[in-house]
Formats: sequence, C-alpha cells, structure tokens
Amino acid sequence: MKRSTLFLATIALLLLSPFRSLTSGPGTMAPESTLTERLAEAVNVYLDGEFDSGLAITDELLSGKNLAAGDSVAILEVKSIITYAKGQKYKREAYGYLQDISKIGHCMMSFPREMWPSELRDKWYEISKSKNQLVCANETGPGTKTIAIMEFDNFSTGKYKEALGDLSKGLADFFEYDFSKFSGVKIVERDKLDYLLREAKLAEEGKIDPATAVRVGKMLGAQMMVFGSITQLDGKNARMVVRVVNVETSEIMTTADKEGKPDFVEMEKELVKDVAGKLNLALSKEAGTAIEESATSDMDAARLYSLGLKYMDEYQYEKAYDYFRKAYEKDNSFAEAKRKMEIYKPLVS
Repeated sequence: MKRSTLFLATIALLLLSPFRSLTSGPGTMAPESTLTERLAEAVNVYLDGEFDSGLAITDELLSGKNLAAGDSVAILEVKSIITYAKGQKYKREAYGYLQDISKIGHCMMSFPREMWPSELRDKWYEISKSKNQLVCANETGPGTKTIAIMEFDNFSTGKYKEALGDLSKGLADFFEYDFSKFSGVKIVERDKLDYLLREAKLAEEGKIDPATAVRVGKMLGAQMMVFGSITQLDGKNARMVVRVVNVETSEIMTTADKEGKPDFVEMEKELVKDVAGKLNLALSKEAGTAIEESATSDMDAARLYSLGLKYMDEYQYEKAYDYFRKAYEKDNSFAEAKRKMEIYKPLVS
C-alpha cells in the first residue's frame, strides 16, 4: 500500500527521536539506525494488517541486550499499538505495555501520539492521571504559549443545526492544526482535553460550563483557552465567533468574529489569523502557506471529516475510517483526511 508523504513524515518523527544504539552482541554496538529502521518496518507491516509480523519485530528488538530506556519505551509503544489492533481479547495485554512504559519513564514517549488508537490514548491518560503526570515538564520550553482549544458550539437552528452536524468538532481540529503553525505555541492535545472533560461531565452530572473547561485547561498547563461557535439561521448568512480566555484569571483576552456566506472552513482560516495577530503570535511565510493549504476548502469534505472524528472519539473505528475515506474522496487534496484514513485502516474489522 502506498503511503502518503505526510503520513510517512509522521512516522519519521519516530525516526528522528534521540535513540541510542542497540547492542548486537557483547561489547558491539549496532548502528544507530538499526532500531529506528526496524521499528519503522514494524509500523509498516502493521499498517498493512500484518500484526504478527510486526509483533515479531518488536519481540526481537526487546530481546536485545543493554537497551536504553528510551529504546525500550519506543518498542513498547509500537508493541502496544499492534497488540491492541488484534482485537478485544488483547486489550488487557496492550494496556499492560502502557503500564510497563510508565514504569520505565512516564515522560519518555517518542512515538507520535496521534498514531495511537483513541481508546489506547484514553487509557494512557487514565494512567497519567493516576500518577499525577498528565503534564510532563519537558513538554514546554521558556516563553512558550500553551493553548487549549475547545470543541466549537453549534448555535444554528432548525435544519441548519442538523445539516452542520458535527462540523464544529472538525472546525476545532482545523483551528488546532493551524494554530500549531505559529512559533512559540504549544497546543494541548485535543483528546487529552476531551478525556478530562468527559470525566468532569460525569462528575458534574452532564454540566460543562466555561468555568469547568477553564479549570480542566489549567490542569493541563494551558495558559489560554480558545472557545468558538458557529451559527447559521438561513441559507445565505452565517457567523463564526472565537474568544480567547486567560486560564489564570478567567478573563477574556480577545475576541474575533466573522459574518458572511455559510463557508465556515474559510471563516476558520480568517479567524485564526485575526486571533493570532491580536495575541502577537509570530507567523513565518512558510507557516502562513501551511495554514492556507491545510485542511480542505470543501464544506462537504469538512462535514464528513468531522463525522470521522466523532466516531474516532467513540472508538467506532470502522465508521471513523469510512468517513475519513469519504472526506478524502470528496477532496483529494485533503491530506489530513488521508492520513487519518491510513492510521485507522488497520483497525477496520
């Protein structure tokens, strides 16, 4: 199966991690590329549905002598993902590898977290919360602005509310991606935020208000939180509003809104630049181009992608894959839809 360039770049994040070399024999160090190349091979056969072949590679690597802690963590991450994909009866084993990782070094994760199935990520957050390590000290640097982005509200009425469906979920995802392109910005992982919000929702009997969201954002080390909403009342007019809240004081730092024809994908890009300008965030020429070329300009593709996110969050991987595939078929330039389609394909029953 041919992988997209963007998807292979995601795997490359693993290859760029600061691994130390494996010991291939007493006193003999293997080339540093050995581990990363073999792990990439394990990931590729997993993506092709060859789970046992992938696990054989991880077992071989784990049997190596004098493994550095970071090496062990990386191997166990891949092993957990592949084991989870084998089905329901393997979940406990997959979770066990996460526990092993936490014991070796809870904040030593190196594999791109978005490659993890959503249920596996939630299990990791559960472990992290139990250890009071939802946020690691190495996640932010000096002067970094940490921002959490809430799922947008849909205030549309009647048939427009139904027609837009879960688009607000996709718009928050687009906003997160675009904002991550600004230098000096760290985005709180959406699924980590969602995990804590679900817990808060259960504890507070279904009531999630901005104050609760801000409290959760603070738990995750966010300095600012972005709240957004979309509204469509008729076939020609729509509005999108974004406000940024200071997590420490709960005060609104800035707001931005856009009115016009109901093209929320285009509105999102304009509001990203508007809000970033008001927050004095630096945008390079390359980052500006990335924002312009990100996501999709097709509203139907955006709606399909949003449904994929919905089912992804609900662990309904077959449906998630199907909607990501439909989004990509609707717009063949929609790289993120293709990437998520490839990530979730191995989990389709």
